Amino acid sequence: MRVLVVEDERPLAGGIKRGLEAEGFAVDLAYDGPDGLERANDGDYDAIVLDIMLPGMNGYKVCSSLREGGNWTPIIMLTAKDGELDEAEALDTGADDFLSKPFSYIVLVARIRALLRRGGRERPPVLEVGDLRLDPAAHRAWRGEVEVTLTPRQFSLLEYLMRKAGEVVSKAEILEHVWDYAFEGDPNIVEVYIRHLRKRIDEPFGRNAIQTVRLVGYRLAADGG
Repeated sequence: MRVLVVEDERPLAGGIKRGLEAEGFAVDLAYDGPDGLERANDGDYDAIVLDIMLPGMNGYKVCSSLREGGNWTPIIMLTAKDGELDEAEALDTGADDFLSKPFSYIVLVARIRALLRRGGRERPPVLEVGDLRLDPAAHRAWRGEVEVTLTPRQFSLLEYLMRKAGEVVSKAEILEHVWDYAFEGDPNIVEVYIRHLRKRIDEPFGRNAIQTVRLVGYRLAADGG
């Protein structure tokens, strides 16, 4: 099994390489983001160990660039930071797993073997509703041939509505799936984001895809509006 390790701390990278080679892996090293991205795209790897804090291009960008390019090699991200936001961002950019430094080599090897057992993921399909298209992997959306710029929350809202196209979804359902089940803020935030989303995907194109169903919720027209 061939593994690419992208880590700018050379002593640590060397230690990971020796440890993995002792377990029977073939290991290549890259010490910065651009080199790691190039090697990952050019090489036929079974897994990638990717540090987050890298010179030239951080691990989040390397990971998202690989996924946008259709490279679904399993990735485990390493970070010196320890917190839920870093872990969430790692997964949101397309990583399969994460491990905080300092870590046990035994655990790293076990995580890599688990990724290898699962194999590479298939690229998520592009969602299409009429001439509305949304690419969850690349985090891009279009109305016809025009790319629409969306904030992360607007993107999540549109993705949920597109997956439920033609169905009425309540404000509570939107809060649970786009925010979270424990959201304790003002539920009217949904109306605010619906309004913002209409300004991005409907109004500039003379459409009315996002419909309000009085006293019930919202519906994205099945034909895209």
